[in-house]
Amino acid sequence: MTTSTGSRSSAGRRAALLTLARVIVQSRKQGSPGLGDRARALPRMVTGALSGRSGVLTRGRLGLLVLAIAYLVSPVDLVPEALTSVFGLVDDGVVALWLGGALLVETQRFLEWERDGRPQVVDGELVG
Repeated sequence: MTTSTGSRSSAGRRAALLTLARVIVQSRKQGSPGLGDRARALPRMVTGALSGRSGVLTRGRLGLLVLAIAYLVSPVDLVPEALTSVFGLVDDGVVALWLGGALLVETQRFLEWERDGRPQVVDGELVG
């Protein structure tokens, strides 16, 4: 018997996997940034999000990425692997897949934003 919640989470996992696969395929196309370019863009992207000057990554989305990393490295787990064996790894795997896909998508968007000429932000007063 499948509940509506179970089918929704299963559909969500399938969608996450499909999105990750699509992003990985697109990232391997010629002219697309490599992993080194993406890794070098991370500090600029995070700084831009924290300062509010990035037109791509919001503070809320950055917070979700940080929470996913904290969940993966935290010794506290919602479904402990010691008690449930392989099934305990599934929740970690879903979070890791989401995090990987989100980082690929966000770095792609950020690098495109930089390449296309990010708007210049000038501190000052608005004169109306």
